[in-house]
Amino acid sequence: MTMNKNIARLRRAKRTRSHIRVLDVPRLSVLRTGQHIYAQVFTADGSKVLAAASTVQADVAEGLKGRKNIDAAARVGQIVAERALKAGVEHVAFDRSGYRYHGRIKALAEAAREAGLKF
Repeated sequence: MTMNKNIARLRRAKRTRSHIRVLDVPRLSVLRTGQHIYAQVFTADGSKVLAAASTVQADVAEGLKGRKNIDAAARVGQIVAERALKAGVEHVAFDRSGYRYHGRIKALAEAAREAGLKF
């Protein structure tokens, strides 16, 4: 049976999220598309969004050359970390949504760590 890339990614994401759920800490979730990158910090049960940032937002994308490169991902990571800290969240579990920890995902995570978020 052949499996397309997105189904495989969602399977990996489901496995990761089941581990994160046991930790009972807020979750920093990332979504990567061809044009944009999105990041949200959810409560431990996933019922409420505490902080969010994406390249769709004008204040985040301001001054960037593009919205789908590593620089844009780093900017999103920095801003979502600042907003999470402002909301009182210091420790999170990083949910990479089944993507490899590489490129834009890695840039976002490292920028969030540098901005003060711990995971």
